[in-house]
Amino acid sequence: MTATAVGRPDRIDMKDGATLALLAAWVLALFASFAVLFIGEVMGQQPCVLCWYQRIAMFPLALVLGIAAWSGDLSAWRYGMPIAVAGLLVAAFHSLLFYGIVPESIEPCGAGPSCTDAQMTIFGLPLPILSFAAFAGIATLLYEVRKGATR
Repeated sequence: MTATAVGRPDRIDMKDGATLALLAAWVLALFASFAVLFIGEVMGQQPCVLCWYQRIAMFPLALVLGIAAWSGDLSAWRYGMPIAVAGLLVAAFHSLLFYGIVPESIEPCGAGPSCTDAQMTIFGLPLPILSFAAFAGIATLLYEVRKGATR
């Protein structure tokens, strides 16, 4: 990737694996952000408390990774990875709660929609698992960015 005087790349090197991984992480975060907005605003499904925490992690990832991809900043893994891992941990806990592995007595959803409701699915897939997959994918791609950035 070559840079202009202001630090923005004048073209993206599509042969660079780290750059492609950063772009893919951004697209995944952007898609996940639009998906949860669609589920909440168009389908009318209210998010539970744990869903809100996962949104708090995903929305900034879409913005931060987009800016990093635009500017060619491969050091984005340094500030994207902690957010992705935090979202991954919340999604993992939510998944365990959804499947009943974690007892309901420590369920954080006292008021509002239940974290384990059967409506927490789309196309037959549980939303906590989809969230876990999205955060895991982003974290994996950012790890690839890290490997490429340290070469």
